[in-house]
Order: sequence, then C-alpha cells, then structure tokens
Amino acid sequence: MNANIDWDGLKAAAAAARENAHAPYSCFKVGAAVQAGGRIFAGCNVENASYPVGLCAERAALAAAVAAGCKAIEAVVVVADRPLTPCGMCRQALAEFNPEVPILCVSDAEEAEATLSQLLPDPFSLSD
Repeated sequence: MNANIDWDGLKAAAAAARENAHAPYSCFKVGAAVQAGGRIFAGCNVENASYPVGLCAERAALAAAVAAGCKAIEAVVVVADRPLTPCGMCRQALAEFNPEVPILCVSDAEEAEATLSQLLPDPFSLSD
C-alpha cells in the first residue's frame, strides 16, 4: 500500500469515530476514515427509525472531507466487529472521487485490503 498514507492515523480515527456511532437498531457500530489532501476525516454510522434515512460511516467520513474542501480521496479505512467492505451505495459515492482508492477493512482480530475498483469494477458514470 502507498507509503504516503497514514494507515495508523486512519485506523485510530475510524476506531474513535466508531465509539460515537448511533446504532440503536442494529447494535452494529461502524467507524470510517478517509485521507484526502493529506488530512484525515472520520465518520460513523448514524441509524434512524426510518431505515433509508440512516447514514453509513464511509459516506459520513466522505462528507466531512468534501465539506472541508478536500475531494482527492487517497485512502479509506473501515472499522467494525468484523472486516467489513463498504456497501454498494458507499462504493458508488467513493468512486465519484477516486475509483482506485485503497480500502483497508479492520476489526480487532484481522484486516483485509482491496481497491475500490476491485469492489466496484463498473461504477455508474454520467459519461457512460
């Protein structure tokens, strides 16, 4: 993986954000962090009684980066009870900013890595 990525910082930020997750329905807390412009932005899942209104940790972290003006996503870390890849909606959202972004999926016991293009080989694009 890229030496310019602060993997330890991303893991720590995602783990800290996970502690703040609002998951009263699933009881499945997820934290995520993205590195963009050399900076780290974290997010957590926020569930809602109206299921579609909830927000995944990955999109929360992505939104924080974009709100700060950072759109060149360099890396993503997802922390959960088990190594968890981003859902389809999050994969598509991340592809908007870097279809080749490396993703590290972390739990207490193991890690798994992939690129977004491995997880989403044919993202939707208006230029298609």
